[in-house]
Amino acid sequence: MNRTVKSLGGSALWTCGVLTAYALLTVATGLAAWHKHQVLLAPPLPPRPDGGEALPLINADIWFGNLLGWWQATTLATLLLLMVWMTGMRDIAERLWPEGQRRRRAWLFFGWVLPVADLFVPKMIVNDLWAAAEPGTRHRRGHPLLTLWWLFVLAAGAAGDRALSAMKKADTAAQSDQALDHVMLSDGLYVCATALSICVVWQLSGRMRKALSGMQALPA
Repeated sequence: MNRTVKSLGGSALWTCGVLTAYALLTVATGLAAWHKHQVLLAPPLPPRPDGGEALPLINADIWFGNLLGWWQATTLATLLLLMVWMTGMRDIAERLWPEGQRRRRAWLFFGWVLPVADLFVPKMIVNDLWAAAEPGTRHRRGHPLLTLWWLFVLAAGAAGDRALSAMKKADTAAQSDQALDHVMLSDGLYVCATALSICVVWQLSGRMRKALSGMQALPA
């Protein structure tokens, strides 16, 4: 059991590190969107002496498109990592309070990807994990931190794809200005959701470690 307790700390550190990197990439994508907006607002550059044209908008589009692609791929990778982390927490929860886990293990994956279910199943699973780590026999589900975390996750998911897609298609300063407002809002929501995810991972992992240590201390 000591080995399991130590592995929980390593899993929490790794998951929080990846979430931090994801938040930084989200900020970088927002800055690239802002740079594209500034290029669209700038007056046209004069023709070059060789007859060619400077194409700063193309360069800005390339940077934004590349970062957007990396951001989308990293979003999927981060989601998969959260699934793996939740699976590890579920293993511990089934030792602490197996009867309190209301969803089958398959929902650790399908709860994130199935329409409608993705609005409430992940939160339900995390509520059960949190309750399993409660000391004694209280097993109270839910916590303000979990509610705030999930509200930001839903808000970020609703705003993100639409905003970034609008910015990618913006070809004029007016379109860019409108899309940039949505991008900045969605990026702020994603950063907040990621920060709260780090808090949830760290808090829940710590609670699980304490619960396991308490179980180990009980007389046989």
